[in-house]
Amino acid sequence: MAKKTTKKTKSIEETLWDSANKLRGTVESSEYKHVVLGLIFLKFASDKFQKRRQELIDEGKEKFIDMVEFYAQNNVFYLTEESRWSYIIAQAKQDDIALKIDTALYTVEKNNPSLKGALPDNYFSRLNMDVSKLAALLDTINNIDTLKDQQQDIVGRVYEYFLSKFAIAEGKGKGEFYTPKSIVNLIAELIEPYKGKIYDPACGSGGMFVQSMKFIDSHNGNKKDVSIYGQEYTSTTYKLAKMNLAIRGISANLGDVPADTFAKDQHPDLKADYIMANPPFNQKAWRATDELLDDPRWRGYDVPQTGNANYGWILNMVSKLSDNGVAGFILANGALSGGGTEYDIRKKLIENKLVEAILILPRNLFYTTDISVTLWIINNNKKERQVKLYDVEKNYRNREDEILFMDLRQVGIPFEKKYIQFSQDEIKRASETYHDWQQSEKEYKDIPEYCYSASIEEIQKKDYSLVPSKYIEFVNRDENINFEEKMASLQIEFAALLKEEAQSKTELLNVFKNLGYEIKL
Repeated sequence: MAKKTTKKTKSIEETLWDSANKLRGTVESSEYKHVVLGLIFLKFASDKFQKRRQELIDEGKEKFIDMVEFYAQNNVFYLTEESRWSYIIAQAKQDDIALKIDTALYTVEKNNPSLKGALPDNYFSRLNMDVSKLAALLDTINNIDTLKDQQQDIVGRVYEYFLSKFAIAEGKGKGEFYTPKSIVNLIAELIEPYKGKIYDPACGSGGMFVQSMKFIDSHNGNKKDVSIYGQEYTSTTYKLAKMNLAIRGISANLGDVPADTFAKDQHPDLKADYIMANPPFNQKAWRATDELLDDPRWRGYDVPQTGNANYGWILNMVSKLSDNGVAGFILANGALSGGGTEYDIRKKLIENKLVEAILILPRNLFYTTDISVTLWIINNNKKERQVKLYDVEKNYRNREDEILFMDLRQVGIPFEKKYIQFSQDEIKRASETYHDWQQSEKEYKDIPEYCYSASIEEIQKKDYSLVPSKYIEFVNRDENINFEEKMASLQIEFAALLKEEAQSKTELLNVFKNLGYEIKL
C-alpha cells in the first residue's frame, strides 16, 4: 500500500506572501514592502468603504452616501471614485496604472485628515515597476477578502505577517522597523498596559501598540481606556506605523512629522503610564558633544555619553513615566555593566529604586542582529499598593530594595530556520514568575539558572552591575558526576559506535568488490 503523506496546508498569509514575493522582480525588498503594504491598505480601506456605503443605502440614506461625515463617524475612510479598489482593478493593465495608484493614495490621504503623512507619496511612479508584474500583484491582493471573517482580523494578520517577512528579508543592519511579535508579546504580558497612556519613543511600524490592544482584547478590557503616543525618526517607517494602526482602527498621536526623539521630542510634556520600546541598539553619535547638555530629560542624572545612546533612551523614558508608570524595553547587554557616565547613571537609577527587573534574552530572537539583549523593567512605584486589573485584584508588596533577575537564554522554539521565538507557554511562565514575585499573596522562590531576587545591598557589593549571571545561581553539573559510572557509560556508547563503523566499512568494501572495483587496504 502506498505510503500516505500529509501535506501542510498554507495559511492565507503564506499563500499571499508567496504570490506577492514572486512578483518582486528587481525591486529591493526595502522598497517593495511599501508597494505591497500600501496596496493592502488601499484594498482594506476600499472594502470598508463599500460595506459602509451599502449600509447607508440599505438604511434609505442614499443622499448621504458621498458625505465624509457618515463614514468618519464609523471609523471608515471616505473614498472618491478614483481612489476605490474597484477603479484600480479596472485599470490594472493600463500603462499608467502606477500613476493611478499614486493618485488614489494621494486622494485618500487628502480627504481623510487622520491619515495625514501616512500613505506612500508618488512611490509607484518612481519605482518604474513592470506593468505586468504590478497588474499581477494587484490580482494577488484582490484575493484578500478583508471582510470575510470580522472576528479574525484577516487584514491585520496579513499586514503583520508581511511586516515580519520583509524584516527577515532585509536582515542584518536593516529591518529595524519591526520587533518580533513574541518579544512584544512578552513585554505586554509583563507590564500589562490596560489603562492610561502608552508611549513608544522609537515606535517603528507600531507593533508595541498593536500588541497592547491585543492584550486588552484578550483580557476583555476596553480599548477606549488607553491613548497611544509614539515617535519615529524614519519617514517611510512613520508611514508604515500610521497605516498599520489605521488598518486596525487604532488612533494614535505619533507627532506631526517623523522626527528624532532626542533632537525634536514630539511629546515633551507627556507622562505615560506604560512605555514599551525597542530603541536602536548601541546607537552611536546620537548627539554632538555640545548638544542637549541642559536637556530636562537628564535632570538629576549625568548627561549620557555621546558615543552610545543606550542611557539617553533610558533617561528619556524615565523622564516620561507617570507616578505609577512602568516601562519595559530592550537594550544591548553592554548597558548592564558599562563604565563612565553609564555607571554613574545606572548607580543612581538603582539607588532611586527604579529598576524592577532585568531579563536576559536568548540570541537570534532578532532578524537584524544576533547580539545578546536584555529586557529592562523600570517601575516608578515599587511600593506596597493594591491595583484592580479588570476583575483581578493585585496586592503588590514593597519591592523598593529588590531587583528580580531572570535568565531566559535557554528558552525559545525554532522559527524560520535560523531564528527562535518564545512560545505562548514560555511567555506565560516568565510573566507569572515576575507577577508572583511582585505580589504579597503569591508564592515565589529563586530557581537556579532561571531567576533570583537580589537585594540592593547585594547589587552594591557587585559594584552596581546588573549582569544576571552575577546573581542567578549557576548549577555546576560536572561536580555531581560519578567518574566510574560516566566512563562505563561512555565505554558502552563508543563500543556500539565502533561496531557500527566496522560494519559500514565492510559493507562499503563489498559494494565496490561486487562492482568489480575491489578496494585493497
